[in-house]
Amino acid sequence: HIQDPASQRLTWNKPPKSVLVIKKIRDASLLQPFKELCVYLTEENNMIVYVEKKVLEDPAIANDENFGPVKKKFCTFREDYDDISNQIDFIICLGGDGTLLYASSLFQGSVPPVMAFHLGSLGFLTPFNFENFQSQVTQVIEGNAALVLRSRLKVKVVKEHREKTTVQNGIEENGVVSANLEKEVGKQIMQFQVLNEVVVDRGPSSYLSNVDVFLDGHLITTVQGDGVIVSTPTGSTAYTAAAGASMIHPNVPAIMITPICPHSLSFRPIVVPAGVELKIMLSPDARNTAWVSFDGRKRQEICHGDSISITTSCYPLPSICFRDPVSDWFESLAQCLHWNVRKKQNNFAVEEEE
Repeated sequence: HIQDPASQRLTWNKPPKSVLVIKKIRDASLLQPFKELCVYLTEENNMIVYVEKKVLEDPAIANDENFGPVKKKFCTFREDYDDISNQIDFIICLGGDGTLLYASSLFQGSVPPVMAFHLGSLGFLTPFNFENFQSQVTQVIEGNAALVLRSRLKVKVVKEHREKTTVQNGIEENGVVSANLEKEVGKQIMQFQVLNEVVVDRGPSSYLSNVDVFLDGHLITTVQGDGVIVSTPTGSTAYTAAAGASMIHPNVPAIMITPICPHSLSFRPIVVPAGVELKIMLSPDARNTAWVSFDGRKRQEICHGDSISITTSCYPLPSICFRDPVSDWFESLAQCLHWNVRKKQNNFAVEEEE
């Protein structure tokens, strides 16, 4: 049985009561939409609104006396300190694609449905316009919306031969927060949930990167170039597309492997089945280390003996559609990337045909 993408719908077992509102930081143009949305959610729908503490520290919000009564109703949290994963019914994002990626990073397990408003620069993952937000939010609260389940990557980074540091209450001796960090003798293990891509690159080194890529334990290739991108179908329209790979609809279960500027004429991007386990390590004879980042964040160095394991996560991100998964995706291709935009060829004139 092949599932029809249009069959994925948002339904509530009971009416939603809590909503997480994520606003792009340091963007003054979003202050008014943020205030209007929060007033509508609290006063018109009696929702419990969660907001990140640093959002309310913005002087324009902190000094707004008219917004004070609404602000007192908020529940606040801090990234890497407070766990809100079991307290949120759905999420509303105000910003660009980066805001949605940030929302994904806050939930390392199950992710609530996400409604993303286009108030940023690109807007590939944010299908909603803010002009008619009241009716659109009401539809979501009533459970009348299509969904696309955007697969994520489960990433495990194992670093060896590092100094042990004492971890107390999630904070290391040097004061750095150690979220999602496990310490073992001679090992450091970190786990991430990634919506777009894992990027392994050569960092500041002038040498080519030299990393081995394994699939289910078998060495499939060695990447010699600027690096390699392992992406989800959602990430296929981001850095992967810029590196020359195909674009894949988010309903397709797949993982993409794309080289970055490979020093080879025959190294083409490939698509492998979702669920396989990839492992990336420095080649034994690599001249330099490599660097890895996860959706553009948490960038760190990878040395000899370290490994990066990647597979499809069992916790996708449910993204609420404006129309449906197919229409929204092709609309984004046309509006954001101008896919296949070309001046049309003239038809033959009647006298020429004769």
